[in-house]
Order: sequence, then C-alpha cells, then structure tokens
Amino acid sequence: MQLHNIPASRNPVKATKRRGRGTATGQGCTSGRGHKGQGARSGGGTRPGFEGGQMPLYRRMPKRGFNNKRFRTDYNIVNVEKFNGFSEGDVVNQEFLIKNGVLSKRKAGLRILGNGELNVKLTIEADGFSKTAREKIEKLSGECKVIS
Repeated sequence: MQLHNIPASRNPVKATKRRGRGTATGQGCTSGRGHKGQGARSGGGTRPGFEGGQMPLYRRMPKRGFNNKRFRTDYNIVNVEKFNGFSEGDVVNQEFLIKNGVLSKRKAGLRILGNGELNVKLTIEADGFSKTAREKIEKLSGECKVIS
C-alpha cells in the first residue's frame, strides 16, 4: 500500500468528545474525571514535575559541572556580506552598525565573519576577525583594525 492508493475516509473530521452528555457515551456524569479527589475539582491538578509530595527528581539529582553562561563575553557577530550597502571608505565599527540598523543593540564586542562576498573597500574596527573575513577585506585593500 502506498499513500496515493489510500481511499479517502468518509468523514475526515473527527468528532470531538462531548463530555457530560449522558451515560451511554462513557463521558457522562463525571466527564472522564473519576470520582472526587484533586483531579476531579475545577482548577485541580498539579504542576509539571510534582510527585505527590515526594522530593522531585529534578531536586534529587546533584548539581554538577560548570556552565560559563554567566561569565562569557557576548559578541555581536556580522558577516562581511552585510557591508555591501555602505559607501567606499567608510569606517565601520559597532556604533556605525547600530546607527545604520545592521545591529539592534550594543554588546561586549564585535566579531566579523567571512560569509558572503564583499564589494566595497572599508576600514573595519572590530574585536576579532575570522581568517576568511580578513582575507576578503584586505583583498579589496581595505583595513582590519583590532580593538579591545
């Protein structure tokens, strides 16, 4: 059997379960909630991870290892293809990119990556350049200034 050989179903829309409508449906009376207890009450139920008062698994497990997220330096990352809209000889730095709408906010530094083509000679001031980005900028006799 293949997908294009499957016959169309007579009723492709599945009927919703109509709860609380008599006993013949199996969803009447208690509407599938059982008798009494926390799950039967409106607004009842427990939060995810709750284990009935037992110490939950996420609290039983030891906290191990080191995460650098609090201490890392967060850089704005821009590819050289974004610089093609600028005019010849511009000095491009983080403030210039924010002013021209390439970046939305200032971060700890600026790194330039080499994705795409560059058609304009520019002087770029950044905290770091990838090898390919540096090659593409210097191929057009542009300048890469490392600031930090």
